[in-house]
Amino acid sequence: MPALAFPPFPDDVPTVPLLIIDYSLIKVKDANEIDRLWEAATKLGFWYLKNHGVEDEVNGMFDMCAETMSLPLEEKMKYEQGDEGNSYGYKYAGANATDEKGTLDRVEFIIVAEDDALSYPTPVHRTYPSTVNARMESTIRPFTQKSMEVNLTLIDVLNDKLGLPQGELAKRHINQEVKGGESRCTKSPKHQVISEESAVLGAHTDFGSLTFLHNRLGGLQVLPPGANEWKYVKPIPNHAVCNVADGLTIFSGGILRSNLHRVMPPPGAQAAFERWSCGFFTRPGSSVVLSALTDESEMIKEAVEKATPEVKATFNTGVTSGDWFRRRIKNHRIKNRKGPETWEDSRGTEHRGDIVSATA
Repeated sequence: MPALAFPPFPDDVPTVPLLIIDYSLIKVKDANEIDRLWEAATKLGFWYLKNHGVEDEVNGMFDMCAETMSLPLEEKMKYEQGDEGNSYGYKYAGANATDEKGTLDRVEFIIVAEDDALSYPTPVHRTYPSTVNARMESTIRPFTQKSMEVNLTLIDVLNDKLGLPQGELAKRHINQEVKGGESRCTKSPKHQVISEESAVLGAHTDFGSLTFLHNRLGGLQVLPPGANEWKYVKPIPNHAVCNVADGLTIFSGGILRSNLHRVMPPPGAQAAFERWSCGFFTRPGSSVVLSALTDESEMIKEAVEKATPEVKATFNTGVTSGDWFRRRIKNHRIKNRKGPETWEDSRGTEHRGDIVSATA
C-alpha cells in the first residue's frame, strides 16, 4: 500500500487558489453552489470537490495500483497498451514523450476501461493483470460507478447553465454502444531535483470531458489563463480535483475551459516519496462527433460567432471522440515519434489562441 503519512505540502511554492465546490450542495441544486461551479468551470476549468462520497473506493484503488505495480515487469508487459492509440492496460515508464523534444515520461499507469469494469467478467476491450481482476468487482466497479455518477451530475448542471436541452450532454456520454471513460492509477518515482526536464507528465489538456482526480502528494501544476508561471495545486485530504477537458470545451464552444496543466515531481520534502494518483476520466462515446452544439444552445452559438477564425476552427473538429483520443494517445508514444511534429500532432485544445505556450 502507498504510504499514508507524508511531509506537509510546502508553503513557499506558488499555488493556484481553486474554488472548493461542495458536491452535497450540487446534488440538491443549491443555486449559489451551482453558480460557483459555473465560475470555476468557465474561468480556470479546475476546482476542488468535497463531500463526493468516493473516499473508500479511492483508498481501494490506491491499494490495487500498489499491488499491480509490484508485479514483475515481465508480467505487467503482457497487458501493455501498445503503440496504436489504445489507452487501456499497463503503460511502462518511458513509453511516452513529455514534450516536443521527445523527453521520456517517468510514470507507470494501469488503466481500466469503464466498459470492462461494468461488464466484468466479460471483457469489452481487453483483459487485465490478476491484481486488477481480483479487485474488479469489489473495488474498481464501485469506483467506476460512483465516479460516473459524480461526473455526470456535474455535467448535467453545466448542461443546464449552457442553455442546452435537458440531458443533451449526458446522452453523448452514457447512451453509447462504446463508452470512452476509464479509471487510471499512476505511480511516479521519487525525484529530488525539479527542473523543466523533470516533468512527470508534459503540458497538456485532458482528452475527454471531465476529470475526477485524487492525489496524495503535490506535483499537479496549472498554467492560469494569461499567466507565464506554473502554479501548484495543493492536495487537500478527501478533496478531489476536478477539471474540464477537451470534450466539454468543444461542445460548449469554448465557454467551458479545458486548461493547460502538467505533473512535476512533488515539491519540497515530498519529493523523497513516490507519488500516486487515481482518477476517473469521463469521455464522450467513441462514435460521438466533437463539435460545438450551436444548434442546441443560443449561448453556445453566440460564443462561437464571436470567436476568431482560428479558435472557431477548434470547435468543429470533424472527428469522432474515438479518433480524437486515438490520435492523441498514439502521437504521445515514443515509438511513433518522427520529430517535433509528432508532439504537435498529439495536441488537443492547446492550439486555441487564448492558450499560453507551455514553455512560457
